[in-house]
Amino acid sequence: MHNVLYARLGQSSPAAAVIISIALMLLLGFVMTRLTKLVKLPNVTAYILTGIVIGPYCLDLIPKTVIDGMDFLADIALAFIAFSVGEFFRFSTLKKNGMKVAVITALEAFAASVLVFLLTFYALHLSLAFSIVLGALAAATAPASTIMTIRQTGAHGNFVETLLQVIALDNVVSLVAFSIAISVALSSIAGVNRSGWQTVALPVLRNVGVLLLGGLFGVFLKWLMPRKRTADNRLIISVSLLFAFCGICALMDVSPLLGCMSMSTVYINITGDEKLFRQLNYFSPPILLLFFVRSGLSFRLDTLFGGAGNTGAVSLLTVGVLYFFARILGKYAGAFFGCLLVKTSGAVRRYLGLALIPQAGVAIGLAALCARTLGEGIGTDLETIILASSVLYEMIGPGCAKLALYLSKSYSNKLEDITTVPESAGEQKTPTEALIERIRQVQSELPARAAEETADEDAFTEAAEEQYQEELYAARSVRRGRFLNSR
Repeated sequence: MHNVLYARLGQSSPAAAVIISIALMLLLGFVMTRLTKLVKLPNVTAYILTGIVIGPYCLDLIPKTVIDGMDFLADIALAFIAFSVGEFFRFSTLKKNGMKVAVITALEAFAASVLVFLLTFYALHLSLAFSIVLGALAAATAPASTIMTIRQTGAHGNFVETLLQVIALDNVVSLVAFSIAISVALSSIAGVNRSGWQTVALPVLRNVGVLLLGGLFGVFLKWLMPRKRTADNRLIISVSLLFAFCGICALMDVSPLLGCMSMSTVYINITGDEKLFRQLNYFSPPILLLFFVRSGLSFRLDTLFGGAGNTGAVSLLTVGVLYFFARILGKYAGAFFGCLLVKTSGAVRRYLGLALIPQAGVAIGLAALCARTLGEGIGTDLETIILASSVLYEMIGPGCAKLALYLSKSYSNKLEDITTVPESAGEQKTPTEALIERIRQVQSELPARAAEETADEDAFTEAAEEQYQEELYAARSVRRGRFLNSR
């Protein structure tokens, strides 16, 4: 029935088919979050599940032409994700323990990638192209779910600072590794006999070029943001520059991730303007929802449960499950030995790897680029594995991150840990009086915490209010002019 309707819409009004499809994706994605919220699953999982349910292998509600036409969403979503991550690259913070973070990140990313590569290439005897790209994708960590968990718990301290810096740097490492892996994979598939310098150095040089270009865009963004610039125009300018940068990267056939990180890093360090990030964080959810739902629409259920030509007799489901556990083991072991090498505290050493388990946004975006670059076969198989494992990671990842924050004592649910009772000279308070004092202290902090949680919304609302006041002022000026002319 719906296929006939879409066919008629496609003939009479192609725009209507696209608009209705987008409306369905947004609405059903929201509805699914209401269901996953009951079992405390993150929104990313809900969006991917929505895409699978309404995709071609279940209800088939979205036409294939619309799915193929939304391929550009991967670049735009990556741009917003990367720009938000760059906020945490503050030079003042990196100076304190930048080298330690670099060592930890290098070891945990390297361990995860190498372990996955050894498993797929030597143990499962899969192709070099497949194994090396999947190994590179294993390095990526999802910043969104971990940052959300930190905000929800109000965690702070040395463990949180180290974790945020490792996650931010982790995605830089994964992007460089992915770029090199894609080049090696393409050479392997095409049978091109390139030298080692060309295979490894050229992708690195291209990413260095994108990194420098992103820094120039960050300076340009700062130049376009004088103090008198209204909040709504700030949002328009920042989004337009992000889109322009994505377009340039698409022309160069490189990922916008590293350049967008560079853009936001330069901007935050020369301006200290956190408000722009809050506005973009409040603006981006519909775009990210569409991207994750579209990723779910591309999910290949038929190849997941059967051996494809690229995996031989091994089913993609088996590869996905083994990848899931191998990456966790590599992340934890690499983080542990990295912390041991740079002599961090025991809490950071024991629990950092546990907080690096989530994997979604960046990996899914890179997998979508991989499917577009490598095409049917290896590309789609890799995207299927990443999507399937990301659902599992997002189910257990936030819980593991929260457990790591709790065990590292970055936050606590005990009144004794989050409150202090001042001692009165010569007066001993009873346990009941001390409890009342602690409860009052928590109550006094509640409005402040609520205000922090709505910072993104406040920034966006302020922009709308500012625009309304300007329109109101303009309307009054026009009426005043008419009144003077009439006299």
